[in-house]
Amino acid sequence: MKKNPDEIWGRCLEVIKDNVSQQSFKTWFEPIKPLKCVGSVLTIQVPSQFFYEWLEEHYIDLLKKIIRKEIGPEGCLEYSIVMENNHRNANNPYTVRVPTSNVQQVKNPAVSLPIDVANSPIKNPFIIPGLRKIKIESHLNANYSFDNFIEGDCNRLARSAGFAVAQKPGGTAFNPLLVYGGVGLGKTHLVHAIGLEIKRNNPEKTVLYVPAEKFTQQFIEAVKNNTMGDFQQFYQMMDVLIIDDVQFLSGKEKTQDVFFHIFNHLHQSGKQLVISSDKAPVEMSGMEQRLLSRFKWGLSADLQPPGLETRIAILQKKMYAEGIELPKEVVEYLAYSITTNIRELEGAMISLIAQSSLNKKAVTLELAKQMIDKFVKSTAREVSIDYIQKVVCDYFDLPIELLKSKTRKREVVQARQIAMYFAKKMTKSSLANIGAHCGGKDHATVLHACRTVNNLQETDKQFRGYLEDLEKKLSIH
Repeated sequence: MKKNPDEIWGRCLEVIKDNVSQQSFKTWFEPIKPLKCVGSVLTIQVPSQFFYEWLEEHYIDLLKKIIRKEIGPEGCLEYSIVMENNHRNANNPYTVRVPTSNVQQVKNPAVSLPIDVANSPIKNPFIIPGLRKIKIESHLNANYSFDNFIEGDCNRLARSAGFAVAQKPGGTAFNPLLVYGGVGLGKTHLVHAIGLEIKRNNPEKTVLYVPAEKFTQQFIEAVKNNTMGDFQQFYQMMDVLIIDDVQFLSGKEKTQDVFFHIFNHLHQSGKQLVISSDKAPVEMSGMEQRLLSRFKWGLSADLQPPGLETRIAILQKKMYAEGIELPKEVVEYLAYSITTNIRELEGAMISLIAQSSLNKKAVTLELAKQMIDKFVKSTAREVSIDYIQKVVCDYFDLPIELLKSKTRKREVVQARQIAMYFAKKMTKSSLANIGAHCGGKDHATVLHACRTVNNLQETDKQFRGYLEDLEKKLSIH
């Protein structure tokens, strides 16, 4: 008997939403499409085999319980795995039924033979003309390792996929691996970490990191010197090619064309491609569609701005690496003040230490506040929602976890509403984003909170005093 798959999966999502973080829900459950429900089997479509494997590894118990609750004790989940435009998948989706094990990987029949690099007559675009022997350096930064990459909800998918690629380059379902995100969120660090890990596990493999801008310059030189054949063959020799900031190829049709042929050759030979960009493939402009479609063959993983806990962990890791100590309140203040850029966060800490050393002053919270005012650009000086929540919780002596919980205790509800009120007043965040920071509330709840606070401050003198005190504390920031 057929049932409505959308209704069944919709009810499943309601339960899942209460049991996983918002970021996990957005990453792993929003892309799923319910296809059909026949008898006790619900079929859902997932975008890749990696996606399926991740669900199986991390959420199988939760999925089993929900499916059995919705469909009955014989309830079963079936995956339809569609790898768009991937020639290895023979253009046919295939299904896997849960519970299951030993999923068959689709193998690439292409076998590549090792190349004797030392005796190759091909010119290496990375070396100075006149050198006799070709030596391919990886151009990887040893400081950008997985050990130094702090994992959080903001980057867990990208890091996990990157680590999996590093263990089995060219042998996973996510080839190419494209990581994307804003400035200073760790894209370059992550792609270097992948390359370093591959070299550590497979010293014989030829791994090359190259920024897209450098690739373009080399292409122009090859055209000028009539060495296009050498240029293309050199890149086709790689076992792992890492292209950083691929958005720099936008609008450069000839460079994209040669990169397209290099990409195809490496992919068909079972070699690994790792790409970084500041935008997702669907948002890239000035790129050929045939190239964008190939970027979608594997996995596109985004890097989000780090959460508060991740920012504090990044600062602590940096302090440990530099062999320095800072007061806890200073570290917290830095983490609360700089919310969107890891590079800027680390730079602020180094600048603070330099100020302290040059002026022979101890690192205090007051010094940190003075430095942050000068260091952070005016566009980024907006008070963060995290900082507002901390100030409100400190004022009412409440743990921040309680503010973000679902409890309906009067004093917690009031503090939560005040935090929402100031977040709407002092930040540019959307109502939905404010609600998400306050325990997953919706925009209507935030609007109601703001109205309640406005009404109370007009009628309750003590409550108005709370708001005035808090506004002073927040404006000092």
